[in-house]
Parts: sequence; C-alpha cells; structure tokens
Amino acid sequence: MKNEHMRNQRGKGRYNVVVIGAGTAGLVTAAGTAGLGGRVALVEAAKMGGDCLNTGCVPSKALVSTSKLIQSIRNAEAHGLDAMEPRFRFQRVFEHMRERRAQIAPNDSVERFTGLGVDVFEARARFVSPHAVELDDGTRLEGAHFVIATGTRPFVPPIPGIDEVPYFTNETFFDEQETPPESLIVLGGGPIGCEMGQVMNRLGVRVTILTDVSRLLPRDDAEASAVVHEAFAAEGIETVTDCRVEAFRREPDGGITAEMGCNGGTRSVTASRLLVATGRSPNVQDLGLEAAGVEYDVRGGVPVDGALRTNVGHIYACGDVAGPYRFTHTADYQARLVVRNVLLPPPLPRAKADYRYVPWVTYVDPEVAHFGLREEDAEAKNIPVDVHRHHNDDLDRAITEAATRGFVKVLTRKGKDEILGATVCAPRAGEILHEIMVAAKHGVGLASLSSTIHGYPTWAQAAQRVADAYQRTRLTPRAKAIFEWLYRRRR
Repeated sequence: MKNEHMRNQRGKGRYNVVVIGAGTAGLVTAAGTAGLGGRVALVEAAKMGGDCLNTGCVPSKALVSTSKLIQSIRNAEAHGLDAMEPRFRFQRVFEHMRERRAQIAPNDSVERFTGLGVDVFEARARFVSPHAVELDDGTRLEGAHFVIATGTRPFVPPIPGIDEVPYFTNETFFDEQETPPESLIVLGGGPIGCEMGQVMNRLGVRVTILTDVSRLLPRDDAEASAVVHEAFAAEGIETVTDCRVEAFRREPDGGITAEMGCNGGTRSVTASRLLVATGRSPNVQDLGLEAAGVEYDVRGGVPVDGALRTNVGHIYACGDVAGPYRFTHTADYQARLVVRNVLLPPPLPRAKADYRYVPWVTYVDPEVAHFGLREEDAEAKNIPVDVHRHHNDDLDRAITEAATRGFVKVLTRKGKDEILGATVCAPRAGEILHEIMVAAKHGVGLASLSSTIHGYPTWAQAAQRVADAYQRTRLTPRAKAIFEWLYRRRR
C-alpha cells in the first residue's frame, strides 16, 4: 500500500532512482528499474528517445536504406537489366525517413513510460545536492540513486568564419532540409560524415568530404578504409585527406568556401551547403554536477568505474556521456548493468562492464564492421598475431549479387586458434560480424566455425570461408606428407 501511495504522489517523497536523460541509456535504466518494482523518475529536457531516435541511428539508417535502393537502380546493368535512372523526389525521401522515425517513436514516448510506472518529467534537471535535483519549473526530486544519461551534442570546431556561414549538424540535417542542395561539403571523415556523404551523393548532390587525417574512417581497419575510399571515388564522391580547414567564408551568391592548408600549400573548396560531422561533446554543462560533488570533464564527459559509478558512489553515469564508446548498443548494455548494480545491496559484488567484445558498424556501402584488435592495434601493442582473410570476389553470394568489393579478416593469437578481433567489409557486414564475435567471446575458434554447416549461398559463409583459410594454415609440410602416405596406402 505504501508503494502504491508513493506512485500516486508524482514528484513527492524519495525515488529509488532519478534518471536524467531519456536517450537509450536513460530509457533502458528507467524501464528496467520500474519493471523490477523500483520507483523511478525520468527527466528529459528535449525529445524522448534522445539522439538515436531523433537525430542519429534511426533517421540516418532510413536514408541509407533508400539511397541503397536508388543506387541499385542506377546499377541496373550489373544485375542484367537495361540501364535506367531512378526517379525520386528529394523531399519525399526525407518525408519517408520521418515516417519511419514516427513509427518507432511510440516505443520511447512519455505515454509508454508512464504506462510502465515511470514518473516522466519534461523539464531540465540540475543537481542542488548529492541527493536532490531541481527542475526548471521548481519541482525538487530526491533519490537514493541518480543516473546521468544526458548524452552528447555535435562538436563544432572553432574554425574562423564557421559562425558566419550556415551549416548542418546531425541535429538539424534530418529536419531542416527543404530542397536538395546542388553541392555539399562534409567536414569530417568519420561514420556520420561518410554515411551522410554517401547518402547525399546518391540523392544527386555533388559531395566533397574534407578530413585532416590521412584516410576515411580512421578508427576502422586501414584496409577497409581503402575499400570505402575506392567505392566513394567510383560513385563520384571527392575525398580530400590530410588537409586542415583554416577558415570558412560566405560567397556573394550564398555559397560556402572552405580554405585549407594542405602539405605546405593551400586549397579551397566551394559548395552550396555544409555538414559539420567532426565528433561529439558530452552534455555536462548546466547539470549542477559541482553541487553533487561529481567530477566531470567538458571534453571527456563523466568518468566512471567499471560498475558505472561516478566518484560519488550513489550517482551513476552511462551512455554517451560516460563513454568509452558512443553507440546505442553500448548505452543499452551499460544501462542494464546500472539497473543490476542499483538493485543489489552491498556486499554483493557489482557487475562490471566488459568492453572486449563491442561491435562497431558503419553503414556505408559496403558496410564496415569490426570488434577487438585491428592489425594496427596489434602492431602498436606488440601483440603477435596471425591474419586470415577471405575476399568477397571469391564468395558465391557476393558474386550472385554483384557485390564483390570487400573482405573478411580475422586476427588470431600467433600460432593459436584464439580469435582476437575481426573486420568485415561487405554488404550486411554488421550481421556477418556477430557470428565471429560470439565465437570469440565464448572461446570458440576458427576451426569450429570452419566445421559448422552454413547455408548456401549466404553472406554468413564469408565467416566460414575465412575460417577455412585458417584451417589451411594448419596443414604443415609434415602433416601433408603423412596424409599423402595414407592416401598412397589406400589406393
């Protein structure tokens, strides 16, 4: 009866958990705690669903899907059809994306979470003590535990002139484009820049990607990066690497020019619009973290221990604001740990995050996915490895779909069948990767993947084929000589 009474006293008394932020991390924490019987307050100043639903994963993948279909029509001859040009309206493509987003939105809505027993407050929260936050309407929420899940926002570099030109970030890109631009500069060669650059190019926009490092997707495998660069060039996307933008200026006709320094020289690029995709900054300002005694860094976010606790033991942080990975799936994973750790009292052991098996997927075409060690990581850490590859031009499913660009690569500990990491560059790379990652996590080696029956013809066979490549390395000259002797005896 007491618990039921408290549920009817919205904002009154003490909550088991007060969650600040309703992105993936906050929503999973709130739903999980409420589902186990806890009293939860969820505070969100902007839109429910956070970046992933509104300005990240969901709208971007909807556009990626449509642009792939457009490109398939353009490549009709590769599939035995007559050459043809796709017919589409730019604005209708964006409307379709918003319709898909709206279809998913109810899963993250105030109504749904209220129905789950969560007290949702559409307001801004600020700590006033280690055990209380105050909302901008004056409401004060007290809690035994707090979870900071405020996410990140686009980082806009302080380049001279950038504030004098109009630009998009992921927060405005999906809802503020009314007409197709003639051309687009994409500042940044990471996942967001590459995904949206390819999408816009396929929608008929002339795209130039600018990056100050030596290659696209610098946090992915270098070989995969080269495949993506080649694919972009084939589609007509211009990529400018190793050039630092030193200034932006607005042209009289409304165009935007980027002035760059490149290897001691200068270069300029002009386009009608600009997309800034240069990373993310944690949302830690204006939370009153000082009043709670919580340590934070305006660039790195809120430091946490393995159990996702901040330096103040009853205050947790998870999702993008805590890192170390800024993915929806890691936010979900961390939130589940927080739910468990809040529930279980000391001296029961706290669940700790394990980031050894985290998938990265970038939804360019071909997709790039990886987990664990890359070749450059192994070299930098002086870890001896064997590298096993299988190229898509020797995979039957890839050949039947005219999609032979890419490969599967697996790193094993030198001389052993222990998977340390993998990279897949192929259509559906994110799906192919998981078989290898699950095998690695549970101590299953490539020999077992090789001997497992895979459906034919499937993309999943790419994992089996790279495992077959490993098996061939085990056929030493001595073993081969023994087998030849056995065959001669049986003739």
